Amino acid sequence: MPVTTTDGTDLGRGMSRFMLELSFLEYDSVLPDCQNKIILMPPAPKTFEPHPVLAPHYGAQPEKERFLRGIFDKSASHYEGIASWGFFGSGHWYRVKALRERAGLKPGMTCLDIAAGTGPTARSVAEVAGGPEFVTCVEPSFGMLSEVRKRLPVSCIQGTADDLPLGSALFDFMTMGFALRHVNNLARAFSEYHRVLKPGGKLFIMDVVKPPGRVGLWLHRMYFRDILPRLTRLLTGSREATYLMEYYWETMDQMASTETVLEALRIAGFQDVKQELIVGCFCEYSAVRPALA
Repeated sequence: MPVTTTDGTDLGRGMSRFMLELSFLEYDSVLPDCQNKIILMPPAPKTFEPHPVLAPHYGAQPEKERFLRGIFDKSASHYEGIASWGFFGSGHWYRVKALRERAGLKPGMTCLDIAAGTGPTARSVAEVAGGPEFVTCVEPSFGMLSEVRKRLPVSCIQGTADDLPLGSALFDFMTMGFALRHVNNLARAFSEYHRVLKPGGKLFIMDVVKPPGRVGLWLHRMYFRDILPRLTRLLTGSREATYLMEYYWETMDQMASTETVLEALRIAGFQDVKQELIVGCFCEYSAVRPALA
């Protein structure tokens, strides 16, 4: 591009090149420290979501809760059967043993069961604690709460783990059975658990995780991804229940690491945070809200 003076005189292309080089020299003199340097950006803060957004089931995190309520409402009448034969009838026995022997639930303790589903964990709590009067269930799906009431005369509250519709320091014990992946944010949910527990109260979470080892992982994937959805369709005839089991596998496959869960528990203020792996794929988290000084 030619350069001209104010009176229109063409200074030629050589002057154009000179002016361009001069502009670079000026740039170098103004920003000498920016040359040949890599600027490190701070890492993005952890969101503590239990898993990433799972398209095409829902398109963004705010849509997750509405999606889950819909699919659980539609599958509620089949869920109890799936939870029973899907785990070979071992669910109640396992929960009672875990609560009594490893979690430290004692008779007379008041317990809040989060994401209660159709109430399998709540029924186990009632057996150990001494009756349904010691149990309160929180569950976002109205269809699931209706199934709870058919099987156990407990207090039922419709609500989510991330925003519990309850006062503070109310319960001695808190449980969550195989639903951790359905919360919106682990740290926020654990902060709510911490708030609702009494000082000295205990949290006990049961979950399913991918087992270590190539063979165990292959068997785990084959059962939860391939066999369980097909069994569900065969035994229930429900397209919605089958879809729920397919989604269940995706959440399991994408679930945050156990280290992330433990970190979120500590951030929420819990102490004595522990994790134990049972039979390769059943994971138990326990934590205590600190007692008052």
